Amino acid sequence: MHLVLLAAWTLLWFAVVQPHGGFSWHYLRTGGELLYAGPGRADGGLNLYAHHPELQMGPVSFLAAGLFDPFPEPVGQFLAAGAMSLLGPVILVVVGRSAAWHFLGTGTNHRRLRQRVLIAGLAFIPMWIEVAVRFGHLDDVLALFFTALAVRALTRGNAAATGVLLALAVDSKPTALAFLPLLLALPRRRWLRAGLWCAALVALAWLPFLLAAPHSFAAAGFTIPNQPASALRWLGVDDPRTPPWDRSAQAAAGLALGCAAVWRGRWPAVVLLGADARIALDPSVYTYYTASVLLGTLLWDVIGQRRLVPWWSWIGLLTLYGTVFVVPDDATRGLIRLGFAVASAAYVLFWPVRDRRRSRTARKPAPVTP
Repeated sequence: MHLVLLAAWTLLWFAVVQPHGGFSWHYLRTGGELLYAGPGRADGGLNLYAHHPELQMGPVSFLAAGLFDPFPEPVGQFLAAGAMSLLGPVILVVVGRSAAWHFLGTGTNHRRLRQRVLIAGLAFIPMWIEVAVRFGHLDDVLALFFTALAVRALTRGNAAATGVLLALAVDSKPTALAFLPLLLALPRRRWLRAGLWCAALVALAWLPFLLAAPHSFAAAGFTIPNQPASALRWLGVDDPRTPPWDRSAQAAAGLALGCAAVWRGRWPAVVLLGADARIALDPSVYTYYTASVLLGTLLWDVIGQRRLVPWWSWIGLLTLYGTVFVVPDDATRGLIRLGFAVASAAYVLFWPVRDRRRSRTARKPAPVTP
């Protein structure tokens, strides 16, 4: 029943948003056309990033977007929005099953687990529709979808699948680099296998562009305006456009925070911490950024803790999305964004969390010797 309710919730949001959606779909459509055009166009094929640094999506996203090119543009956009919307409930199923497997043998109440997925999913779906339908950002959609699948593989201990799926996330959207500390949540003996698979597929996707057109590196230096509502302003960065150090700082902060989470035994916080680093250091304030935060809070609320009410999913939705409509001052919204990033990161890293799997083992009576 909880999946039926979430599917209906998704359809409702899709119906409301779709008539005014597809804000950024043209970037994906253009990138798909250029990639499939091959060497027939001077700015197509492997020359794509060298000539179009504004296309900040990964090659896997353009390959997927190209599948909708044969349709007339309005039809292709509608079909793409429908397909991306469908992945939202699929992610909720994947996260729920990941949690069930993670807590296997701990006496988990699966009815309460389903309730957590439902309550957190009600917060997650509006932001999923925001990224999938209103903006049509297939790159973010695929990066988050592959990351959710990687979490499923991680909970099952499948090193190769975890590495492959995280690589596909990075190949869809470079900002998914911040989620790579999930590899370290595997048993140490499986790190090498997972890392090799991940590195190989990332190289396979990106090296052809860099070797064929070395100017593709210019895409990494593409800048956007530093918005008045960005958290960067509160960090003292008043540059009118993206500072040259900003993208590398986002990646470094996300990776460092994710590694700290794994070291502290809190790997379900990795995605949230990576998203926190992005919203704290990104010069823009697009609402679709919040989708990655909501996937992070979903993983934390369902897998990282065992409270019935998934508070962080709703705090994230109301703080980062709700305030857009009720707080008119740019500087105040920037402070709220920074405050959420700092508070949520501090909570998932340092707030005491009871690990039922360890406590059950600790409470096991010692065997009685005859």
